Amino acid sequence: MSLTPRWRMATAWLSGCSGCHMSLHDLDEGLLALAVRAEIVYSPIGSDTKVYPERVDVCLVEGAVATTADHTLALTIRQRTRLVVAFGDCALRGNVPALRNLLGAAPADGAAVALDRAYRDLAEPGGAMPAEPALLSVVLPLHRVITVDAVLAGCPPPAAQIAALLERLLP
Repeated sequence: MSLTPRWRMATAWLSGCSGCHMSLHDLDEGLLALAVRAEIVYSPIGSDTKVYPERVDVCLVEGAVATTADHTLALTIRQRTRLVVAFGDCALRGNVPALRNLLGAAPADGAAVALDRAYRDLAEPGGAMPAEPALLSVVLPLHRVITVDAVLAGCPPPAAQIAALLERLLP
């Protein structure tokens, strides 16, 4: 008897609320069927792996690219993954995280203005509250940073839509 190898699947969470991952959990017993077809090799939920692995078949990427860490992870995901899915409206359009882009008069001002407004009362007198990791000057949807192979729209995408896409992608 030969076993078909399971796909190596990942999920990633950039700047967003984690609602897309919660919707993934809404697959309920469909998660058991998914586990037969795919091995989850990287995910912010149910995995303690800190380094994005090599040779990933498909990755669902939730969230917008808003920090230097998001940017670095997005590039790593693209380099090490065959199929990248923009998972939800933040990844697809920037959505709520990108609202800070509206704060600055010029795109380069957005991060500084957002930090000032968010931490004005917490900063040292005459100083600024540092952000770790550093904010990018503007928040970007995923496709502005890396090539995306598929999209799952919605805030969050419904579980049935997630299941349908995974059914098409996974052997």
